Amino acid sequence: MAIALRKPKEIEKLRAANKIVGGALDLLRKNTKVGMSLKEMDAMAEDYIRSHGAKPSFKGLYGFPNAVCTSLNEVIIHGIPSDYKLQEGDVIGYDIGTEFDGWFGDAAISMGVGEISKEDEDLINCSKDTLYYAIENIKQGMRFKELSYLMEQFILNRGFVPLRNFCGHGIGKKPHEEPEIPNYLEGNNPKAGPKIKNGMVFCLEPMICQKDSKPVILDNGWDVVSADGLRGSHYEHTVAVINGKAEILSLA
Repeated sequence: MAIALRKPKEIEKLRAANKIVGGALDLLRKNTKVGMSLKEMDAMAEDYIRSHGAKPSFKGLYGFPNAVCTSLNEVIIHGIPSDYKLQEGDVIGYDIGTEFDGWFGDAAISMGVGEISKEDEDLINCSKDTLYYAIENIKQGMRFKELSYLMEQFILNRGFVPLRNFCGHGIGKKPHEEPEIPNYLEGNNPKAGPKIKNGMVFCLEPMICQKDSKPVILDNGWDVVSADGLRGSHYEHTVAVINGKAEILSLA
């Protein structure tokens, strides 16, 4: 497995691509209101991305039709924007990718629409808190499997389960690169596999289910839900390992 080590100049290129992602997500966060349609949110983000000289990298990627994955309520990831208008109490996830000057950015948020239940707040906080806990604990020399195990334990301790068969990933001149980073330990040994090194850039993205971690892909070939049919959540940042620690690149 060849995991790229990026030079400082390359990390700055990745930061530029990711800053646009962060700005687009901030725009969607501020404009998520009852009555806005998912297609309107998608168009708003695409306009923002293009106005900053970047391309929406998800559009056409593996055949995905839009700029933003809009994952509503039971849909955890890869939701296709529709004419659905947001309603009070909905949980919506936005996942955005950009390409800028040949380098890629990627991040995601989940949020409530208006007033949401305590249960949905806990669900959203699990994905967000898992992500930030993982980022804070990244150290040069730890193994990616240790990071996966750490995220899995955090999620389980919150009373949730990680979605299976989908994972975080490396990023650079392509939107998805080595390594794959599941939100759970594969195998029994967290001390196996490649180590985290300075210069590595990757995306962490906890995807949270309530009871059943088995994914089900809906008839449109994209929307991923849990086998339990309950609501999920998803949060993601692109990070670079600099001076032995992880630095978030995907902030506005």
